[in-house]
Amino acid sequence: MCGIAGFWTTPFEEAVARPILERMTSTMLHRGPDADGIWLDGRSGIALGHRRLAIVELSALGHQPMASADDRLHLIFNGEIYNFRALRTMLEREGVQFRGGSDTEVLLALIVRDGLAQALSMCVGMFAIALWDRREKTLQLARDRFGEKPLYVARLPEGIVFGSTLAPIEQHPAFVPTISREALASLLSHGYVPAPQSIFRDVVKVVPGSILTWVETPCEPPTVTSFWSADDAAARGAIEPFAGSDVDAADALDAALRRAVSEQMLADVPLGAFLSGGIDSSLIVAMMQDLGTRPARTFTIGFDDPAFDEARHAEAVARHLGTDHTTLVLSANDALDVIPRLAGIYDEPFADQSQIPTAAVAALARRHVTVALSGDGGDELFGGYRRYAFAERAWRRLSYVPRPIRHLAGHALIAVPRHAWDAVLGVGGRRGDGISGDRLHKLATLMESKSAEHFYRDLLCSWMNPAEVIPSLDETQSTDALSHRVLPGGLLGSMMLCDQLSYLPDDVLVKVDRATMASSLESRSPFLDHRIAELTWSFNRDQWQRHGNGKHVVRAVLDRYIPRALIDRPKQGFGVPISSWLRGPLRPWAEELLSVSALEQDGLLSAPPIRRRWEQHLTGQRDWSTSLWHVLMFQAWRASRIQRVS
Repeated sequence: MCGIAGFWTTPFEEAVARPILERMTSTMLHRGPDADGIWLDGRSGIALGHRRLAIVELSALGHQPMASADDRLHLIFNGEIYNFRALRTMLEREGVQFRGGSDTEVLLALIVRDGLAQALSMCVGMFAIALWDRREKTLQLARDRFGEKPLYVARLPEGIVFGSTLAPIEQHPAFVPTISREALASLLSHGYVPAPQSIFRDVVKVVPGSILTWVETPCEPPTVTSFWSADDAAARGAIEPFAGSDVDAADALDAALRRAVSEQMLADVPLGAFLSGGIDSSLIVAMMQDLGTRPARTFTIGFDDPAFDEARHAEAVARHLGTDHTTLVLSANDALDVIPRLAGIYDEPFADQSQIPTAAVAALARRHVTVALSGDGGDELFGGYRRYAFAERAWRRLSYVPRPIRHLAGHALIAVPRHAWDAVLGVGGRRGDGISGDRLHKLATLMESKSAEHFYRDLLCSWMNPAEVIPSLDETQSTDALSHRVLPGGLLGSMMLCDQLSYLPDDVLVKVDRATMASSLESRSPFLDHRIAELTWSFNRDQWQRHGNGKHVVRAVLDRYIPRALIDRPKQGFGVPISSWLRGPLRPWAEELLSVSALEQDGLLSAPPIRRRWEQHLTGQRDWSTSLWHVLMFQAWRASRIQRVS
């Protein structure tokens, strides 16, 4: 696990470029505290930098940038190739000799033999890669199948600059950051900026499963190719469905997941796991315990608010399995300690509230281990979110009403301003989740939905109309990163694919990567082994979800390891009591960021609609914690940038 950075421009003096590259890599010290390396070729204008967190092959033989034996290829690589030992054995049979024991050296040898695309198709792992071919003057940037590892690339006047995060890119003197209003609209709507967008106008994220290739010049747009996509995996699963029974499906998943867990337990440093006590993390830990030679180290974050505390469930699972378990209880004061660091941890604005406990549990785990396995991906791959069942029921009922009638009803609801609805409904005297003008306007938008996919997209929005919050927003540019084609399996399959293409890589995996890397901890997700995803898409709908309960086949596998009574409870998620914290200990911090002067300091935001929600939240009329958190995280990020500059 590491951080990569570099640039390709017109030819440069290495004495001038070296300190630029060193500043870029120094911003990623937390991603790679164990070693650093740079390589420059001034005549070609290429510079590659690397920070290393040593996990496999701890010696200097694993350091990067790494060159091929003939010095033609130079590679920087962030991530892990879990099946590298099998690949190494295959290459050794063909006569390839290796100096060390790193997966980087195996990956480079495989690229020499087959080229980057073919090599990556054979690799099981998570990665962000930059590969320079000196002979062909070709630069290739690649990102893993689900986007576990981040990779950004920015246009410069005379080339490109890239990095694992935005921080190294901002260190290049030719880069001029300009905030994208369209990306800001996505952030306010969904809590994250979906790929390929970034918060900066001239920066894009490399899309998961793709390779960007520049040949001879960095000043022309790259060629973009795909070596894997969830969309293609879903299509193949529909064409070649799983032919066995439910028991056969559970057997197949059990074997595939055990293989993935076994491969991901390989490390030359201490290993552990995150344990929430839910289905996914409990299954991963149960398999680790079964496959390992000693008790697994497990870690849980709890809350002093019982309504949000799942620590007791995790502790019960840990006791049953016999793991070496550690729990940390998080209070509002603890959150106050974490929140000021969030803008630095997530150097692009990011607003999933569970970022707080994720950062805390990562810091806890790093005191004891260097690698931690997680259950991330289980909900998206096996239909686990409660919102899936809700959306199916709601759309089924709504679709019975002819669209022209829904259109008229929606227009009628929107024609009455929100504040007028509030007056009619007496919202000022209500508390909590009563019907309001805002809810009626959202209902109107949902009634207007052209399809089930649009309905699901709008259902997830916190700010239904970002243009009322962002002056001069160009609404002709779509900010919808959630649209996709309809699949067999109905709306459930479409929602799962939607989340695999956007919510998973741009929210869940961003949250985990930045939080763990801030503590120099590597996180691994066995569910995101692409072979498991391909198997999952071949299952039928009832094997994903049955009687409104998701992850049916996963539950069947879990029953083989843990009694159902320890797990069978309503899904709670990794939530935090932000709503009450904003009215209490976090209020002074939020008040400063949501003041009119702070909101309107540079014309990006309009204060009145935000202030209205803030005041309604404080009085208890409405719970606007989610939409306000989206604004607060942008404001905190913006404030941290101002402080850095000053």
